[in-house]
Amino acid sequence: MIRLTDKFSNAEIVRTRDPQVLEGLDAVIDVGGVYDPSRDRYDHHQKGFEEVFGHGFKTKLSSAGLVYKHFGKEIIAKELQVDEGHLDVHRLFLAVYKSFMEAIDAVDNGINQYDTDQPPRYVNNTHLSSWVSRLNLDWIDPDQSSDKENEAFQRAMELAGSEFLSSVRYRAKSWLPARSIVMECLLARWSVDPSGEVMVLTRSCPWKLDLFELEEEMKIEPPIKYVVYQDDRSKHWKVKAVTVGPDGFESRKALASRWRGLRDEELSKAAGIPGRVFVHMSGFVGGNQSYEGALAMAKASSRSWLMTWNMQLYLSVSIYQI
Repeated sequence: MIRLTDKFSNAEIVRTRDPQVLEGLDAVIDVGGVYDPSRDRYDHHQKGFEEVFGHGFKTKLSSAGLVYKHFGKEIIAKELQVDEGHLDVHRLFLAVYKSFMEAIDAVDNGINQYDTDQPPRYVNNTHLSSWVSRLNLDWIDPDQSSDKENEAFQRAMELAGSEFLSSVRYRAKSWLPARSIVMECLLARWSVDPSGEVMVLTRSCPWKLDLFELEEEMKIEPPIKYVVYQDDRSKHWKVKAVTVGPDGFESRKALASRWRGLRDEELSKAAGIPGRVFVHMSGFVGGNQSYEGALAMAKASSRSWLMTWNMQLYLSVSIYQI
């Protein structure tokens, strides 16, 4: 990462723990037992080190996180081709840390993602740390030379650098424009439905992470329950139940239970809304041939608790009258 900066763009990588060699280097990363940005020393292993990224993040930094903290804005500004003081640079600086760098800091420092004593339901070896680990020399390989080890390190460095840049570029080219669209649609939510719980995307774009972040930043109440958007491929309209959190599968409020698992005419008859295409068995997503139909699905699901309450009240009153 540090070679993406102007200062170190042509730097040669030297792998050593020899204190005398380290002393003469322009920058020392992940070894040496010193954190001193004024001398470009970025180690995190020393006793008493508790540096964090700030901006509300509390995960202890790895050496990669330290480099990002001090050079991330420069790298991002170069990608965006704007000054470091540009507001979009700061937005990406925080977003890339949250979505990419913080996990690297946590894994390197042995910090669990969740506080739990329960065993994991499955093993996940598809993340960046696993990929890098698999590039280490295999214990059974007869050639364990320094040259071979350096080759493996070079491949790992290229992989990590590529993934980092990919994250930055995705955020720059896709996330920032999508965020603006989601913000506009959030502000327009009251004109869509008086409940304020339905958001219509005016243009198909990634919206999930932006929605959660903007809800928090803009203090959105009540939270969005459904997002209505047009599918680019089928041109049908979909209604998606928003999940409780950005990484989970449980919906804040799934589509009406009486629709789930139904399709086409059977679904249209059950709901009294024409143009129905499907509703997933779990109720997290449904489809309609028209915008009006998809919006009606979202509105009806949003009010389903009220309809149920009214029915229960009606039945209780009827029983009392009898």
